Amino acid sequence: MPPIPDVSGNAALAIVESLMLALNDRNILPEHEIMGILKDAAAAHEAIPETPDKPGHNASVAAMINRIIAGGNSVRRS
Repeated sequence: MPPIPDVSGNAALAIVESLMLALNDRNILPEHEIMGILKDAAAAHEAIPETPDKPGHNASVAAMINRIIAGGNSVRRS
């Protein structure tokens, strides 16, 4: 049986991505601020010690955020 997807995590990511795009589109937060938020979030997860019940979880979260940064998914770049 395939694993159940993390629906709440996917929903949260979609909502935050939409909010960041809207903040950037309305010139409330410039791209460099949004990139800073993403980099801070990745760094925070990189600094959290792993736990035996969820090995690799924080590293995986940091890696996902870093892929978003690299791919430009959360900010429309000109």
